[in-house]
Amino acid sequence: MIRQVSVLGSGTMGRGIAYLTALSGFDTVVYDVESSALDTARASIESMLLKGVEKGKVASDAATQTMARLQLATDLEAAVRTADLIIEAVPENLELKQDLFAQVDLFCGEETILASNTSSISISTLASNVERRDRFVGLHFFNPPHAMKLVEIVRGERTSDATMDEARAFAVKLGKEAIVVHDTPGFATSRLGVAIGLEAIRMLQENVASATDIDRAMELGYNHPMGPLRLTDLVGLDVRLGIAEYLAATLGPRFEPPALLREMVAEGRLGKKTGRGFFDWNE
Repeated sequence: MIRQVSVLGSGTMGRGIAYLTALSGFDTVVYDVESSALDTARASIESMLLKGVEKGKVASDAATQTMARLQLATDLEAAVRTADLIIEAVPENLELKQDLFAQVDLFCGEETILASNTSSISISTLASNVERRDRFVGLHFFNPPHAMKLVEIVRGERTSDATMDEARAFAVKLGKEAIVVHDTPGFATSRLGVAIGLEAIRMLQENVASATDIDRAMELGYNHPMGPLRLTDLVGLDVRLGIAEYLAATLGPRFEPPALLREMVAEGRLGKKTGRGFFDWNE
């Protein structure tokens, strides 16, 4: 049974997952090498809880209990030693993730489930440096994790039935709908989402229409809740570029990033987190 969750990485997704797990009743440890990053994550989680209380979506006592269940750690061994489930949420870099899992594998218990929040990298490849490959699974959350209904569970080549059952039960406890995807580059969601997003960027690059009108085409014509360019701004242009490069290398040139995407990343126009992307977020 999963009681304690350790989240590795305190960035946007890491802190969002930690907020969700702590609010759902799990003792939660957030790990990061930088104490300042952890302080920022704690402040962000407190802010989300406060907004939830103000909007009547979170009871005040539940907010207090959530913070009581939250711990921060800069020591990896201490962060994972007693965890039942470890969720990795560091940047989309294969070597970084593999090295982290290799260390974690030495510190945690034999029955601990190792999960990655990767949106595109092969789960079987990520598990290649660990002994417990039957306990390795993909748990792909979406931003913001507390609001998005879906969790994509990715089954690696050696993921056991028991691990899959526990992953599904965990998703249900979080109040999420789960889909199960076999291990393939980009899984289901990133493969589809990136394909639409890259084509929207190509259309903007070719001056087919404005960013606003391209987004409206999908929002009003196909009933998408958000257009692909605004969604790219929220995800981060650098994140989308990294995923596209990985998919292009594994699935072929149809995922080759457009020149406009590379140019904007080089200029530091990464979307909402920097204030400017396809849209101006400072307005």
